[in-house]
Amino acid sequence: MLPYPSGSWMPVALSADLPAGTVMPAQTPVGPIALWRSRSGRAAAFADRCPHRGMRLSRGFVRGEALSCIYHGWSYAQAGNCLRIPAHPGLTPPETIGVATQPVEDSGGIIWISVGEPTARPPRFDGLAPLRSMIVEAGIAALEAAAGTKADGGLLDYAQNAQTLRLLLTPQGKARTLMHVLVDEGTGPAKRIAASRAAETLRRTAEDILRSDVAQ
Repeated sequence: MLPYPSGSWMPVALSADLPAGTVMPAQTPVGPIALWRSRSGRAAAFADRCPHRGMRLSRGFVRGEALSCIYHGWSYAQAGNCLRIPAHPGLTPPETIGVATQPVEDSGGIIWISVGEPTARPPRFDGLAPLRSMIVEAGIAALEAAAGTKADGGLLDYAQNAQTLRLLLTPQGKARTLMHVLVDEGTGPAKRIAASRAAETLRRTAEDILRSDVAQ
């Protein structure tokens, strides 16, 4: 994972990919996280490790407003404090038991994680709507080469078949990028399908460029 400046925001998922009552893994500069949404719809981000036995919390389950580890069922509130230890139902968990959390903003259809304490609100992309996310097994340089243009502020414009896509790029290493595809609000189903296919084409082209560079 490449470093992000402290206080900046990193887009880790689309809101639609994290329905209420679900949990998913995500990568950040400070390590893997369990990204989850409570039954009432509030998003939260935990370090992806239960303090009890080290099991990944992203493999756990959401029960109401808490995330529970799948191993021994320890449950944690959105603030990270332990709420319940099933093996000791009469015990009030001590305040020393908890999970590290990261600030989360769910804005404009995108879930953002703050790297350190945020210094401002996450960016907004007025007039654009998230379409989908995909992993590209290539770095941003290969994506820029495939698109024939440079990214600006993490956004890459890609013109294809009389349609321009805005691609929000999150580096996850020198040769891996999480790409969020944005389209104009009000884009109809046919153009959304075409945009998705165009993004897939760009992904394959970027991966081919990387493989070609490695082979040389």
